[in-house]
Amino acid sequence: MATSLARRLRDPAAWSITVDVFAILVGISLPWSTSLVAIFAVALLLTRISFLDLGAFLQVLRRPICLAPLGLVLLACVGTLWSDADWGTRLHAINPTVKLLMLPVLFYHFERSERGLWVLVAFLISCLLLTVMSWIVLFHPELSFRQINPEPGIFVKNYIDQSQEFALCAVALAYPIITMARAQRPWSALLLSAIALGFFLTMAFVVVSRTALVTMPLMIAVFGVLHLSRRTTAIILCAAAFFGAIAWAKSPQLQSTFAKFSRDYELYAQYGTSTSIGERLEYWKKSLRFYAEAPIVGHGTGSTRGLFEHVATGPASSASAQVIGNPHNQTLNVAVQWGSLGVAILYSIWIVHLLLFRGAGFANWIGLLVVVQNIFTSLFNSHLFDFHEGWMYVVGVGVAGGMVLKTRPLEPVSMPIDSRSATS
Repeated sequence: MATSLARRLRDPAAWSITVDVFAILVGISLPWSTSLVAIFAVALLLTRISFLDLGAFLQVLRRPICLAPLGLVLLACVGTLWSDADWGTRLHAINPTVKLLMLPVLFYHFERSERGLWVLVAFLISCLLLTVMSWIVLFHPELSFRQINPEPGIFVKNYIDQSQEFALCAVALAYPIITMARAQRPWSALLLSAIALGFFLTMAFVVVSRTALVTMPLMIAVFGVLHLSRRTTAIILCAAAFFGAIAWAKSPQLQSTFAKFSRDYELYAQYGTSTSIGERLEYWKKSLRFYAEAPIVGHGTGSTRGLFEHVATGPASSASAQVIGNPHNQTLNVAVQWGSLGVAILYSIWIVHLLLFRGAGFANWIGLLVVVQNIFTSLFNSHLFDFHEGWMYVVGVGVAGGMVLKTRPLEPVSMPIDSRSATS
């Protein structure tokens, strides 16, 4: 028995399955918990490293899809040298980039694993369960896991994170729905359509972020351009506009979201009041000024909060008095700290990952959608650096990218490990 256990511990196939399990657990826990994601991600990393083929992994690292994110992490580390912030702040500001180190590991593993789709399905099912909890908490707020500052329809985390998940899942299902409809599998297409509709209804009648409202039509348009004829795309857009108008008429949630946007802007424009949209506009104007002061390499890692503290003016209730370490725009977040050099690396990350998913197939569609969503939503937030949205990017791009590389390798790679080859 001890001999059998020792043999299994030396079996690469068994270790590979363990990594798959941890990746699936990351996908399941992502909508619900930050600590569990961190725990399972570390376990995945340690397990994968324990049986790493160093030569093959170095081949993966030399690919642009890995060099670009690694370059941003390196720049964040080097950027501490010219920052005026205290060293605790500088080191803490590196943390948002560290998750990008997982991308090469995920590319490497899922280029060899057969279970990448399991991770994506696990995330979808987990988000579907969260929609059920959102409806329950809408009518029974006392069941919310958030007892401090509870939000209607939010069981865990916040409405921005939840909207990102639901928007991604709803649009991602468009590809398999169309595929199954074309393959004469109407019941499967109807089932997935019902699931997608469930995500849309939850956003329409429970809670939705303004970022999701803006970016979802763009994501749907990308799908239409890539996978449908012009006539079909026009029909779908007209249908979406029709049902959107109905949802608008019947949904107090959508109406209040748009009304709040208009009201917040008017309060900021007329009185300088600290509102959500007013604060963003103030952050962006000041960040552009900071960038102009150090356009090449920026002010250094962790410098943002100190810069805002120096220019804060007016009463505490005004937008101009607000101090923040995140300007709520990914480009500006990078530009303030690392200047044009950082922006060039950031854009190269998005570009090389977009090019990775330029082919056909479900994995290409998922990876492309994750990158497109991150680019669009990063206009209004720093979603590559935020924990939840950043991990959505890392998991989505890493898993789907590995699946794509397996069918279309950029360079020679070792053969996938399975139990038959391990025991032969």
